[in-house]
Amino acid sequence: MDRIISTREWFSGELRRLGFEFCPSSANFVFAAHPGMRADEIFNKLKQRKIYVRYFNQPRIDNYLRITVGTDEQMGVLVNALEDILGTC
Repeated sequence: MDRIISTREWFSGELRRLGFEFCPSSANFVFAAHPGMRADEIFNKLKQRKIYVRYFNQPRIDNYLRITVGTDEQMGVLVNALEDILGTC
């Protein structure tokens, strides 16, 4: 449990650095949106890289991604992919 909390906190900081907006989470996932790119576009670009997050095409949450906290290595791969997709470093 401590590992998940630690990884989630690190990942939340990385999302913040990349410009994502999200509510604080106590769960094993983060629900996040990026003001510069639609969630469905990020979802599809991640899926092309075989990185899977959840996207819900539903009113009020259709611009959010539900990202489950994985291992440190998995989250690092995701952060690198998001940097590339968003054009940031």
